[in-house]
Amino acid sequence: MKKIAIVLFNEVEVLDFAGPFEVFSVTGRRAIGQPLDVFTIAEHSRIAARNNLIITPTFTFHNHPTPDVFLIPGGGGYHSDSTPFGSRREMHNPVMLHWIKSHAEKAELILSVCTGALILARTGLLDGLEATTHFLAVNTLRELAPQTRVATEKRFTDNGRIITSAGVSAGIDMAFHVVEKLQGKEVALETASYMQYDYWK
Repeated sequence: MKKIAIVLFNEVEVLDFAGPFEVFSVTGRRAIGQPLDVFTIAEHSRIAARNNLIITPTFTFHNHPTPDVFLIPGGGGYHSDSTPFGSRREMHNPVMLHWIKSHAEKAELILSVCTGALILARTGLLDGLEATTHFLAVNTLRELAPQTRVATEKRFTDNGRIITSAGVSAGIDMAFHVVEKLQGKEVALETASYMQYDYWK
């Protein structure tokens, strides 16, 4: 059973992580496909997502199974005093960056949703690749990763091992793509049908 880690941090955008989490968690639970072991991890044991949704991650950075796949969501910006929050803070967090770099070496797939791409960009993992992000963060991604081809019109980009998605709801489409990549289109379609997600064809 493949292990999929959803990385959380304070002010994370809820649908960025919850949408893919739902897709992965219901995959293979019925007639076809194989279940996926999806769990949340974070630097801290308590997370306050956007709009103060309080979450207790399944694991912390110090006590989790080794993931086959991990996902970095987005969400964040700057307070009125220019203090960064969410992904804009995490892209400068040495603990977060070290965790990503150390697990990227062995991960089968590395995923980002929305401005999670900015965090990946800071690790250098997007250099020479195609990537996308939330439309309001396109210029920032270009500044952070000048060697990255930024795709502004795509819901997600697939570089083989590193897959990025555009903003918020696009992460759901990317998650179905990942299910198709791991287990085939029939399983992805069955999962989408179960979720009554008509966009995925």
